[in-house]
Amino acid sequence: MLAYDKAHELAKLLSQSDEYKVFIKAKFTLEQDQENVQMLQDFRRKQLEIQMAQISGEEIDEEYIKQTERLYELLSMNSRINDYLNAEYRLSRMMSDIQKIIGDAVSEWFSLEQINKNVN
Repeated sequence: MLAYDKAHELAKLLSQSDEYKVFIKAKFTLEQDQENVQMLQDFRRKQLEIQMAQISGEEIDEEYIKQTERLYELLSMNSRINDYLNAEYRLSRMMSDIQKIIGDAVSEWFSLEQINKNVN
């Protein structure tokens, strides 16, 4: 049960972290302007469409990519959106780093090498 206790402790620390607090504040500020929210959602949709096309090997219209890049440039000039994206990145980076630390501690759980040796 100690692992669960530490997980709850970590959850509390994460919710009290500067990264999370800054993210929540930036999210709240962003949400005060629905036009900003809509622009960000549109950009994310375009990003996802491009990524899905790349994954499936589809050809991507060059003009569509340029349009998406221009939209990103526009978003970057908007302080509310830029603050949100930066806060989101910092929080995401922290979460990713923590996940890596935990994953490295139990790396055998992710390893199929021994199982594959026994199967073959």
